[in-house]
Amino acid sequence: MKTPTKSLSSSSSASSNHIRAPRRYPSASSSVIAALSLLLATSAWLSLISSSSHHHHHHHFLHLSDDPNTTPPLSSSSSSLLSPPSLLPHRTLNPPSTAPGDTSLDHIVFGIAGSAHLWRRRREFVRLWWRPNHARGHVWLDESPPDDETDPSLPPIRVSEDISRFRYTNPTGHPSGLRISRIVSESFRLGLPNVRWFFLCDDDTIVNVENLIGVLNKYDPSEMVYIGTPSESHSANTYFSHSMAFGGGGIAISYPLAEALSVIQDDCLERYPKLYGSDDRLHACISELGVPLSRELGFHQWDIRGNAHGLLAAHPVAPFVSIHHVEAVDPIYPGLRSLNGLKLFARAMHVEPRSFLQRSICYDRTRRLTFAVSLGYVVQVYPNIVLPRELEWSEQTFVAWNRLSNRNEFDFDTRDAHRSVCKKPILFFLKDVGKDGNATIGLYGRAKVRDDLKRKVFCFPRSLPLREVHMIRVVVNPLSEKWHLNPIHITRMQSIDELCFMVGGGSKENNVAKQVEKINFTFGETPNYARSPGSKGAMKTYNMSLSGGTDTGESAGSFLFGLNIPRFSIEESRFENTESSNADHLDGESTGSFLFGLNFPK
Repeated sequence: MKTPTKSLSSSSSASSNHIRAPRRYPSASSSVIAALSLLLATSAWLSLISSSSHHHHHHHFLHLSDDPNTTPPLSSSSSSLLSPPSLLPHRTLNPPSTAPGDTSLDHIVFGIAGSAHLWRRRREFVRLWWRPNHARGHVWLDESPPDDETDPSLPPIRVSEDISRFRYTNPTGHPSGLRISRIVSESFRLGLPNVRWFFLCDDDTIVNVENLIGVLNKYDPSEMVYIGTPSESHSANTYFSHSMAFGGGGIAISYPLAEALSVIQDDCLERYPKLYGSDDRLHACISELGVPLSRELGFHQWDIRGNAHGLLAAHPVAPFVSIHHVEAVDPIYPGLRSLNGLKLFARAMHVEPRSFLQRSICYDRTRRLTFAVSLGYVVQVYPNIVLPRELEWSEQTFVAWNRLSNRNEFDFDTRDAHRSVCKKPILFFLKDVGKDGNATIGLYGRAKVRDDLKRKVFCFPRSLPLREVHMIRVVVNPLSEKWHLNPIHITRMQSIDELCFMVGGGSKENNVAKQVEKINFTFGETPNYARSPGSKGAMKTYNMSLSGGTDTGESAGSFLFGLNIPRFSIEESRFENTESSNADHLDGESTGSFLFGLNFPK
């Protein structure tokens, strides 16, 4: 405050006409009064500041209702006036009281995103993996489909709530992202009993339900958990987030997280009108709750186009859970149309879900051959020795979702396809699969390619590798339930030779009677692939049996796999005409090559 000018001038005049008086020191009472006055002034100032701050927050924070069905009013103001995220109200979450390891299909609710105009075609993809009368969940559409008939082999259909009250300002996306992002909240509000997990995916996603249950059993459903994986596309991850689960590959959300989302999501969505789709909106709201992404390598967004062979043949050592965009890639198996190929793909997945697409590598050092097997998909036979590090990288037979083929477009290891026909592998694709007791039997038929004649003339003038082999028969014992939790990796071994030897002979004392695996090569005419794996019929077969034990003698080859691998020995096997394709011991002269047996711990 300014002091009046008049008092200042009169004071100055008085001092000039009188002698300066001695300085007077204030008394003790005056000091006390001054201190009290200062204290009161400070208190009044602090009270004023506190009142202003409270008034500011009152206008900028929304108070959420404890009722999850209550939708907060949406402001029509610009995005700059949107409210910042507020804390969850004091409410008691009701998580399921359980421990990791006992989750079953009964505890999962599926939320499948789709659209009415595509459902007629894409329902066939859902039919491949859905388990009627066992799985729970719904297909969420934007409107009722034209042929709204109940199909007991498919999940029931629900129409999503109206989203017109939400603002959407992204110029390149579609408002359907708002609808799809709310599927988890709408599913939660159905109030289904005994729920621990919500699993979100698209109607063009194939899901391995058995492996999904196994993956969820690694986590505690009473905690807030957000499970999935980013995209294979580096550009997509850069645009959206490297810490975001892409919904096409599947997103698993625990019950407590779904409950929290049901409280805050509608208010949260209003803070992000500029986002593109559903996954980024869901990720934004989960980020406001402070829940990070738990990555699982078996969830596959599949942001690729073209030939998916390179990805399928090099699956990581992790349970296969899902693939997406099955319409955007070429037919999985040569010679089959897309849907028929997916039916065979799903059948192989159902027969042995745990080992499905798991890779194994074997070397025939005598013939300098490398065998790489993707169970349920393909056996690749390389005409030279290819080391494991190279085989672990996906051969780039595909392009990115944006149709770019540069290796920098992918957020995983890729390698260029072999340009020389002499280095390309011979491919044997799955033709049939079935069960023989606990064992899974797969028949892999040789693929016909245009370069076969060129390969014969220019690459192997003396002996074309496996020139008479038309089919490979692979017998696989089941994996243990938690095989993926503690695999033994190659880095724990001193050398490849210490993994598992394939020996041409050995003492009978070192061979155990129990057979672990056997591989048959079929020579001569191509067999009838439609024949059941367990059926009988005349075949000329080279059979090799691998038995657990300690090997002796000269090593002829080795195989490696990222699981528990003891040493093996191999029994002598020869040719003969047999009435059974399951014969264990064959007589005659051996002229063929061999593959390996997998040791799947029990």
